[in-house]
Amino acid sequence: MKISTKGRYALRMITDIAARQDDGFISLKEISDRQGISKKYLEQIVPQLTKNGLLKTNRGNHGGYSLTKKAEEITVGDVLRAAEGSIATVSCLEYETNDCPRADKCATLFVWKGLNKVINEYLDGVTVADILEHSSGDSGSDFCI
Repeated sequence: MKISTKGRYALRMITDIAARQDDGFISLKEISDRQGISKKYLEQIVPQLTKNGLLKTNRGNHGGYSLTKKAEEITVGDVLRAAEGSIATVSCLEYETNDCPRADKCATLFVWKGLNKVINEYLDGVTVADILEHSSGDSGSDFCI
């Protein structure tokens, strides 16, 4: 499994906003400048994060983006699923129901199910707050994930 640039940047964006949550709504330009990610790329990520209930938008003079939940309530798994769509290790496990015609006789399916379980449990066990806490000794403004 390989997390795409979109997933990594989404996590950096969410973490950046979480670090400044007390400042109100954060503009994409500010995030772009701090994270070294093009504003245009961030604009492509925002709809997925908004649609999946992680970000809220405020338009106008003091517009920007804010988290819909506390950093402690947002997991890395939440962000990656919102950005990537699926973090399944194999395509037959992308959906709740495995409709692969070979599923009942697949000798390796247990391997992929086990790997999926470990990955999802880990990613769902790490919160955005954990990332902030882990990076507190660093510069605090560049979350390289």
